[in-house]
Order: sequence, then C-alpha cells, then structure tokens
Amino acid sequence: MSLLENPMHPGEVLKELYLNPLNMSSIGLAKRLNVPRTRIERLVKGTTSITPDTALRLARAFKTHPSYWMNMQINYDMFIASREIDVSNIKPLTAA
Repeated sequence: MSLLENPMHPGEVLKELYLNPLNMSSIGLAKRLNVPRTRIERLVKGTTSITPDTALRLARAFKTHPSYWMNMQINYDMFIASREIDVSNIKPLTAA
C-alpha cells in the first residue's frame, strides 16, 4: 500500500525523517522552534495536528515550505475522514 493510500501522520514523518537522523529530541526541537515542548511531543505521538504556526516554524527550521507540512496534515486528515464518514447516501448534483 502506498503512502498516498495510507498516509503517515505528519508527526511520524517529523520523527522518522527529521528528528531521528539529527538525533534530536522533541524537547530539543521545541526549544529551537520556541514553542512549548508539549506541542512537539503531541505532534510526534500523533495526538495533535500541524497548525499553520507550526508549519511556518518547521519550514524555517528544516528549509522546507509551510505547504509541505500543511498538505501532509490535510492528506492525513482526509484519509481518516474518508474511513469514518459515510457519504454514500448523498446524490451528486447536476446542472439544470
């Protein structure tokens, strides 16, 4: 199954692709980003989402783009929603 079909939570990506290779802790990153440690700890655990504020800070720290982080969150959220929300009874609208 591809990442597009089953995307990882952005916090998992942050941990696996950024923090682990740098041997950096969540607390260390939080200090670098000037945010509460709990924000990064919860993000890495997958219990909170990327916000625009966090996306801007991560983009600056890791030389990426804020949309990289926000799109990752949107893709993950849509994947979860598509598994939890049944829209099968909604009929598509057509122009008159």
